[in-house]
Amino acid sequence: MYSEKHSKTDNTQLNRLLDIMARLRAPNGCPWDKKQTMASLTRYTIEEAYEVADAIASNDSEAVRQELGDLLFQIVFYSQIASENGTFDFESVAQAIADKMIRRHPHVFSDTPVDENDLSAQWEAIKASEKSRSSHSDSIFDDIPSGLPALKLAHKVQKQCAKVGFDWNTVQPVIAKVREEIDEIEAEIDAQQFSQQRVEEEIGDALFAMVNLARHCNVDADAALRQASHKFTTRFRHIEQRAREQELSLQALDLTDLEQLWQEAKAAEKNAD
Repeated sequence: MYSEKHSKTDNTQLNRLLDIMARLRAPNGCPWDKKQTMASLTRYTIEEAYEVADAIASNDSEAVRQELGDLLFQIVFYSQIASENGTFDFESVAQAIADKMIRRHPHVFSDTPVDENDLSAQWEAIKASEKSRSSHSDSIFDDIPSGLPALKLAHKVQKQCAKVGFDWNTVQPVIAKVREEIDEIEAEIDAQQFSQQRVEEEIGDALFAMVNLARHCNVDADAALRQASHKFTTRFRHIEQRAREQELSLQALDLTDLEQLWQEAKAAEKNAD
């Protein structure tokens, strides 16, 4: 049985950060920090999370350390605002997540053994139990934040449906669905009465189908698209560099010239591998 023991870890720097945050929000603190609300901070939090992801992708440990600090500051900021409102504080935030992790890992913190293949099912069962005790749910989508980035939102919606059996068992019909959605985009574009709204809807359906294909292939659609974007920009930087070497502007190159440089960039990338 797990027996919780408080470690002797020195939390001086964390306490220092909490004190700094309180000072920033004090009457004689920073005007910008004092006027912030939880709602006004959300966009900064999202940006910081993405900057952590970018730092990890760049394999720069120092950048990761810095960006994690920025993200931690966001949590401290929210906790300070809540503390001022008398709702919760940083200590209760840390306590809540610590309690949750112990509760959701009985195979680690108690004598409950579990096979590795059953870990996901155990996690979901515990989550469902917590949810049933806290509130009544009318939909399988109630726990999905509507403000998620679009690719993540699509993935979570599909995953929830899969849990209740509304899903294909193999990847072949998923691929067929992607082709079907592409055909529908083409049909809308070729229609005599072109509708921008209908084209947007069909492109959205195609993107949703592609996320489903990624999910069936155990691929994170967001990570795959991010990687593709980075690959594209790397190749295009090669085009920019070659244009500078030739003392030409990109506007001076026609599509044939650009395509030639693009293929050159792909070849250089392949040789580097």
